[in-house]
Amino acid sequence: MDMSGAFSWINMRFLLDGLWVTIQVSVVSIIFSMILGGIAGTVRYSGIPVLSKVVGLIVDIIRNLPLLLIIFFTYFALPQIGIKLNIFWAAVAALTIFESAMLSEIFRAGLNAVPSGQTEAGMSSGLTYVQTLTLIIMPQAFKSMLPAILSQLISLIKDTSLAVIISLPELMHNAKIIYGQNTNYVIPMFIAMTAMYFVVCYVLSLLSNVLESSKYNY
Repeated sequence: MDMSGAFSWINMRFLLDGLWVTIQVSVVSIIFSMILGGIAGTVRYSGIPVLSKVVGLIVDIIRNLPLLLIIFFTYFALPQIGIKLNIFWAAVAALTIFESAMLSEIFRAGLNAVPSGQTEAGMSSGLTYVQTLTLIIMPQAFKSMLPAILSQLISLIKDTSLAVIISLPELMHNAKIIYGQNTNYVIPMFIAMTAMYFVVCYVLSLLSNVLESSKYNY
């Protein structure tokens, strides 16, 4: 096992390039997921006739599908109907679809956790339902949702490794290239990947714990 050769600057830089792609995909996916998940969660919370049931059905279907299947769908199936995405955006689309369903439940639970009296108080003061939702309910709910959202982001970062199946040049993909050229680098590469995933996810875990503590100390 050649540790010094495996941890050369060229290899480490290549791994860091992969980590940067992992972070980019994760950030873009979480932004889109927050938007779509927030909309889906709000629709379900509001109980809009028919629409809330349709959204709920879609969310339940997606949540019960393997993420790998969704990745295959966005990269291999969508081009069959004229929607061609490059590897980066295919991975983003798959993660966004999957994470939106997960986040919608977090949003719905957060909104349901706000006492119903807050809605009644807002509307009795002359606000419309939409104004009450955006100005009173959502700000309160979002604070309680932040730790769960961060936990989901941690899961998303780890889930990006599944995109190696479509050759997304993320951390796992780049590590495979390195130890594919020299089998003596297998264990060092797994050590390096473990360290990088751990640092990123542990920092987010600490932030999640801080937010969780501040929520109860508020």
